[in-house]
Amino acid sequence: MAAAEAGAEGWSSPSGLSPRPVSPPSPAWGSAVVVLSSDSEPEVVPLAERVKRRLSRGRSAAEGNAALRKEEGAGPCGSGEQPAAGGGGQADPDGVLVAEVRPWGGTNGAAGAERAARGLPEAAVTEPAARPGGSPPSGGDAETSPAPKKRKYSQKEREAMCQAAWQRRKEREARKREQEQEKERKKTLAKILKAQRPGECQKYITVVLDPVLLQVEGGAQVLAALQSANYSCVVESQAVPCSITWRRKAVIPQTEDGDEWTEEPNVLVLLRLEEFLSMVRGYKQEAQGCAEGQKETLQSFVAQVMKKMPGKILALTVVEVEKYFRCLRAQSKKRLQQAAVHRSQGEEQRRTEVQDSGLEISRLDVEEALVDLQLCTQVQVTFFASWEELGEFATMFSKAVAEAPYKRAQEKTGFSFYLENKWCRGVKVDPSGKGLFEVWKRQIQQFNRVSLEMAEAVVSAYPSPQLLDQAYSRCSSEQERENMLANILVRRGDGVTATSRRIGPELSRRIYLQMTSHDPDLYLDVTG
Repeated sequence: MAAAEAGAEGWSSPSGLSPRPVSPPSPAWGSAVVVLSSDSEPEVVPLAERVKRRLSRGRSAAEGNAALRKEEGAGPCGSGEQPAAGGGGQADPDGVLVAEVRPWGGTNGAAGAERAARGLPEAAVTEPAARPGGSPPSGGDAETSPAPKKRKYSQKEREAMCQAAWQRRKEREARKREQEQEKERKKTLAKILKAQRPGECQKYITVVLDPVLLQVEGGAQVLAALQSANYSCVVESQAVPCSITWRRKAVIPQTEDGDEWTEEPNVLVLLRLEEFLSMVRGYKQEAQGCAEGQKETLQSFVAQVMKKMPGKILALTVVEVEKYFRCLRAQSKKRLQQAAVHRSQGEEQRRTEVQDSGLEISRLDVEEALVDLQLCTQVQVTFFASWEELGEFATMFSKAVAEAPYKRAQEKTGFSFYLENKWCRGVKVDPSGKGLFEVWKRQIQQFNRVSLEMAEAVVSAYPSPQLLDQAYSRCSSEQERENMLANILVRRGDGVTATSRRIGPELSRRIYLQMTSHDPDLYLDVTG
């Protein structure tokens, strides 16, 4: 309404006549009529009152829109005149302009009346576009406008579209399966890596003990030590008596039948003291060439075990060897004492003592037999003073077997060798420049046949490459530059064993070429 009043104030009658009041239209038109006159004063209505009026008129306008639409379609002017395009106002036969204000707040009525009075065409802006929402108050335009026609596809086009849709669906399903498989693979790998970590790997290890081991004097102590360390232990007959083996449970079973177990390659065999001494004695007699028959030695025993368990890593243990040597020393002392008391006895008794002493095994005999065994079969024998120590060793051995896959994975690097020496590692240089001296020393040390002492001698004389380059620039000839470092002393060792030498012309020339040459293909060792 305010917009209509503003439009009416800015309009003047072309004929000089003032508009006169007219009667309001019938409610069927669903619109409010305002009489515009130059003599009348505009009515000031508060905003709340205007909103209330619009709401009340909006209800009645919804009912009158249908009748108004029908009359406009049939032509409301009986003389064949068409209504204005804006539909916003009509002229009275007496010259009174009637501005029509729509209940939806449009201002096209006053603007249309002004254009009609001036004889101008209607604006291109239609009523629905002038509204804030950009949509008509009713669905008249949607009903009158023709619906867009849908494109008709041929049979081949429909088949091609179906095939493309089916292909896209298959690709989506394939990508989804690949993502699920990758997710499952990562989950399985994470579970396997977790099972290999220290503290978790012991849960998947089972210690298998031979029943003969439990019948030995301290076999029960070994079993108790393993159980106290929370290892799962089972007693089964083994191919080698008094042996201990290990099984690893699969983290992810491949079948649904049950748990899968993998045999570990390590075998720990206990040799009883009498068996071990007999094997050493057999080796001693074989070495002396006086063996009366084929007696078992440590080498023959290891060969039999490897034949029964091919591919296994064998380790031998013996308990109470030191106890035997103590008893042997005690018996020797006792015999010496008896010999001192009975010196008057005959030659026959001395011969018997010599024969008896030949059956004894000394510590030297044992060491010779062990060295021969290790050189020929790479099998080591570990001695223990008591059965408690053997139980602790079996526990540590089981832990090492359980953590072996994790340690092997940790040792894998991108190189076939391991940079173990200190000089092969990198040097950390902080922003303040600390560490550059060490980098310069490592650079000199990279030359062939250059030791740490030689590199330290060079960098002590010239602490940085820039100082060395400046020294070269001060030389007057090429020969002087090549031999500039030749007389630097290199000190090796400390104290009375200390020695000294010089860098020499060869290394001096190589360092000079490396610092000044611009040829990337230059071979320092063969140039000269």
